[in-house]
Amino acid sequence: MAHVIAVAGKGGVGKTTLSGMLIQSLCRMGKTPVLAVDADANSNLNEVLGVEVDMTLGDIREEVAQAENSLKNPIPASMSKADYMEVMFQRCLAEDDDFDLLVMGRTQGKGCYCFVNGLLQTQLQKLLPNYKYMLVDNEAGMEHISRGILPKVDTIILVSDCSRRGVQAAGRIAELTRECNMNPKTIGLIVNRAPEGKLNQGTMEEIEKQGLTLLGVVPHDDQVYEYDCDGKPTVGLPDDSPVRVALEEIIKKLSL
Repeated sequence: MAHVIAVAGKGGVGKTTLSGMLIQSLCRMGKTPVLAVDADANSNLNEVLGVEVDMTLGDIREEVAQAENSLKNPIPASMSKADYMEVMFQRCLAEDDDFDLLVMGRTQGKGCYCFVNGLLQTQLQKLLPNYKYMLVDNEAGMEHISRGILPKVDTIILVSDCSRRGVQAAGRIAELTRECNMNPKTIGLIVNRAPEGKLNQGTMEEIEKQGLTLLGVVPHDDQVYEYDCDGKPTVGLPDDSPVRVALEEIIKKLSL
């Protein structure tokens, strides 16, 4: 069963960029194969990784949930919803050399998705034994984990910028994990975009107040901004990029 890593934090702190770089770092360190899951409704992990995505799980979930009310039911009469979803699920799996990518996507329709979410959970459970690691880029609320769609979580990486608000949001998410009885083996904080890779006293005090374990600090790097503006995959950053170096050190520290 894969080691599941969940990445979370408030909006705008760079979760997706760090998720993509963490995935690539795992691959570069030989910790493959990796299953990457984009669980953010505003999906763009594929852009960070430089992978084309044709279909999301949200598309399938929407189609299956609304199939019975559709004039042209896409599910063949001889096929169950579960079997149809399993076939379509494979079409959502974007494959690369060392990792595969699944994009959850957003659902737009009304009604109950409990049955379809259950099918989604079943499919993820089937996939997990095929990978060493599964990394999930979450929305701030960690909805997919708190609703039990993901089978388990072993490591939670909270991401914040240098602001007190960012650290406080990370603290609230840490509390949510306890309320939901997720029981990860490891939970810690990465502070992103730190000027010169250093934290001031106020940020350090807030981290201590929130009871968070600091895994590491990722320095601000203008190249990340430049790559984004140019539409380049962030994983293309050079080997000596301060972001890449910092994240690989964090992975070593986590002993993944």
